[in-house]
Amino acid sequence: MAFFLTRPINTLGGELLISKDLRINDNIRAKEVRLISETGEQLGILSFQEAMELAEKKGLDLVEVAPSANPPVCRLMNYGKHKFEQSKREKEARKKQKIITIKEIKMRPNIDEHDFQVKAKNARKFLSAGDKIKFTIMFRGRQIAHPELGERLSQKFARELSDISTIEKSPKVEGRNMVMILVPRLESVSKEEEVNA
Repeated sequence: MAFFLTRPINTLGGELLISKDLRINDNIRAKEVRLISETGEQLGILSFQEAMELAEKKGLDLVEVAPSANPPVCRLMNYGKHKFEQSKREKEARKKQKIITIKEIKMRPNIDEHDFQVKAKNARKFLSAGDKIKFTIMFRGRQIAHPELGERLSQKFARELSDISTIEKSPKVEGRNMVMILVPRLESVSKEEEVNA
């Protein structure tokens, strides 16, 4: 036996979710609707046919805004314009979101000073761009018996970048690694954004 769906249906936690598009004009299935004008005024309960005639007379669409109400609530509006403005608002909201990524810097406890400075310089670039830093010290063999070496190196790294970062998570041993998380200071990120603007 074949089973076909005519519109996308998703289930989330047992709930039935239908796509977020609203039913408009002839796709509305109710015999009676509670009608709201384009200005937000209640026009009362009308038959579907009367509501459609009113929408056509005004050159607007009949949009079902509350399908679960009894009778369903419909509104007169320019649906194309509504969808355009809604997508514009969503695009604007996405633009304002700041995506923070976590960049990882790895070292060994016995790192050379020059290599340490190179890694610190890279971390400074990441922090200036607004990214978090996951600073990982990898212990090999018996080095794990001396976590104080990693602790010292973590503190040195944090001091090196203290002008543009703060410690979000203090150094902590996790397995054979010691991990510390640094986040950019708010004022340093805003200055960077002003320079780029």
